[in-house]
Amino acid sequence: MFHQRKINMRHVAIYIASMLFLVVLLPYVSIKLFPSLVEHEDGIAYKGEIPKTVKVYITEKKKYETIPFEKYVQGVTASEMPSAFEPEALKAQSVASRTYALGRINSGAKLCDTVHCQVYRSDNISAKVKDAVNETKGQVLLYDGKLASHALYFASSAGKTENSEEVFSGSFPYLVSVSSSYEPGATHKKEKQTMSISTFSSKIKEHMPELNFGKIKRSNIRIKSHSKGGRVKSIKVGQKIISGADVRSALGLYSARFKISFKGQKITITSSGSGHGVGMSQYGANGLAKKGKDYNKLYI
Repeated sequence: MFHQRKINMRHVAIYIASMLFLVVLLPYVSIKLFPSLVEHEDGIAYKGEIPKTVKVYITEKKKYETIPFEKYVQGVTASEMPSAFEPEALKAQSVASRTYALGRINSGAKLCDTVHCQVYRSDNISAKVKDAVNETKGQVLLYDGKLASHALYFASSAGKTENSEEVFSGSFPYLVSVSSSYEPGATHKKEKQTMSISTFSSKIKEHMPELNFGKIKRSNIRIKSHSKGGRVKSIKVGQKIISGADVRSALGLYSARFKISFKGQKITITSSGSGHGVGMSQYGANGLAKKGKDYNKLYI
């Protein structure tokens, strides 16, 4: 299933250029480089194995299929990012998707075609996506000379990305909170949900039936803390303190970056952004690409 891939000096330069673009030009990936990595870039290359094919669980068919690895990357890129996005953004997405998939493979995890892994479809691959993937073939993200296995991405940040440890259990030095100001075309801005406090209470209790919230009322609903990226970290609801991510899931919000306000016995939740907020902002990448930024050039 695997073979050893030899990388020549031209490939090394492409790898590093790709990585640095996503780090510096597209800071939403937040790959923070050690100085030595820049100073000795001609000695840095991914030394692991790159598969020719991968096994992917196809949910509709309820079975695994063997797919050429780069074909899989095409299907993920087409499914995870709009094909209408700029070619350079699609290239950035293909590198991130390839890296993330390889990280799962190296850890022994299975691949599937849903958001549990990365969304994969084979029937929506445009020529534009094929070109983006082919032009980045074999390119992955590295951190300190090793595969940046958790190459995460999401739709839009509404201003700032998140430190990985504030959203997930793991802390990764290349997934840190940075400004994300190039998202003019992003969807999900200041979306409002207004409901009665009793409806809010029902949704929260239904989502977390194991917790005893007591009576949830206007006076005991308040945000306690925010993450560095501006999302709700903790919120008091009734007798309990829960996470903003819990409220996001309970109410079906696109993001945990939200505010609350009250009018009588009604509560309004206003959210911005879409996704968990860790890693590369896809709309941010597209915004920079629209400004003429090329993914394989260095801009500081």
